[in-house]
Amino acid sequence: MECRIIKSPSKGTLDILLRRRGAPSSREVPQCDAVGLVQGRLIDMVWAADAAEKVAGVTVEDIRGSCPQNMILLAIFGDTASVEDAIAEIKRRSGKAGRKDCYDCG
Repeated sequence: MECRIIKSPSKGTLDILLRRRGAPSSREVPQCDAVGLVQGRLIDMVWAADAAEKVAGVTVEDIRGSCPQNMILLAIFGDTASVEDAIAEIKRRSGKAGRKDCYDCG
């Protein structure tokens, strides 16, 4: 599982993510000061989405891609503190807090 946080994402970055999201385009665009990105296997991403939404006031979206290894990307939208809390909880629950194989999300 790989994790990243984009603080104060640019309009172009948000446009890329919103064009590729799996949700219907009629769904409201989430307000955000930060975006957390988490990539991994489908089973891990469903679990991570659940953990993120339970711990913090964030919106989680599936981002469509074309990875031949069937890796899934989640975007976690919210205020900076909530996104940081969501990523920290995902790492904590997966036992990867402080480990180098879950890349630094700061």
